[in-house]
Amino acid sequence: MIQAIIRYMRGYVKIRVQGYSPERFLNLCRYHGILIWGLMPVGNAYEMYLTLDGFRKLKPIIRKTHTKVRLLRRYGLPFFIHQHRKRKAFLAGVLLCMGLLYFYSCYIWDIHFEGNEKWTDQTLLEFLDTKEVSPAMSKDKVDCAQIVKDIRAQYDDIVWVSASIDGSRLRIQIKENEDTFQEEPKEDTNQEAPEESAAIHPTDLVASEDGVITSIITRSGTPMVHVGDTVKKGDILVSGRVEVLNDAAEVIGYQYQESDADIYADTQMEYHDEVPITYQEKKYIQNEQRLLWYFRLKDYQISLGTLQHGFKQWETRSWEHQLKLGENFYLPIVYGRISVKSYSTEEKKYSEQRIQEMLTQNFTHFSKEMNEKGIQICENSVKIHVYENSAIAQGTLYLNQQITETADTEIVVIEREEQDEPIGTDG
Repeated sequence: MIQAIIRYMRGYVKIRVQGYSPERFLNLCRYHGILIWGLMPVGNAYEMYLTLDGFRKLKPIIRKTHTKVRLLRRYGLPFFIHQHRKRKAFLAGVLLCMGLLYFYSCYIWDIHFEGNEKWTDQTLLEFLDTKEVSPAMSKDKVDCAQIVKDIRAQYDDIVWVSASIDGSRLRIQIKENEDTFQEEPKEDTNQEAPEESAAIHPTDLVASEDGVITSIITRSGTPMVHVGDTVKKGDILVSGRVEVLNDAAEVIGYQYQESDADIYADTQMEYHDEVPITYQEKKYIQNEQRLLWYFRLKDYQISLGTLQHGFKQWETRSWEHQLKLGENFYLPIVYGRISVKSYSTEEKKYSEQRIQEMLTQNFTHFSKEMNEKGIQICENSVKIHVYENSAIAQGTLYLNQQITETADTEIVVIEREEQDEPIGTDG
């Protein structure tokens, strides 16, 4: 991009070379350091681009190679100025525009972040603003090394930062530590945690649904059910109370722990999905539209058009774009458009095929969500029924899923009976 701008500023030409030995012509151009680009064979000749300085050096080469050179077209600012030399106001405007471009190229007009997922662009921009790094700042004041240090010092979970200037854009690349999470600030206290907080809170695993047990893997606790058992919602599946027996197999106490197990069961659920068979179709009314164009230069905005209307029904659309030259040369000029369109509505009816597609698509999406939750749909009896005002998909789904949820373990106290010892008396 920069090279193309330099060529345009200095001027260049397009020529056609033909004759007895155009290849020798090209070799001599290379020998004398004449830059050539865009070389293309055209019949028995060659067409190419070269600078004005290179074009002025061609006479001895043309005489030596006995070739003919034809000037096809001129490009660049020198030829443009010469062509419009009598239009002084126009040339003054062009020079002013070029001066403004050069002036704007000395500033940063856009800050772009890459690689940030946890910290949003807005959060990072607000932090940089506290360090006096913001759009519309001079490039001379941008210290990329200091920006990297400030970001690393502020955010502990950012493990790598790179800052560079591309055109009028400040590009900041970030690598976050994926193993860390944002923690809420904790109150500073010197008090030691009570001993009760370290104690285990005993819990049971109970059934969250009715079903038939298909798999059970117990890691802690006492299993109360087996594969093939039918359970009801609320039944204890794994108890957090473990019996302590004596030599006579009598219960003399209990140990308590947090139950932990993977328990799957076959369950059922009713599926219901309803969609209307009619919809409102929009019909936009021609010649009933309002447009507002706007141009914004930093804090100043110029608007063209109006959005005032008396439409009964309308919709608003808008878009805006920041002006840039090339990929990274951003300018502080934003332009956009806001449109208001008037429309009327007409009630229409879905076809039966479209209704089936909608309900099938909804069921497919529902099945995908269930699968992401670890719930497997083994079988279904869902059918579609079309009525006067709506269409309904309903039926029974046969699932296989985990059915455990935690509940507090009941604490049982065993009362021990102590026999009175005989008291001896003197006779």
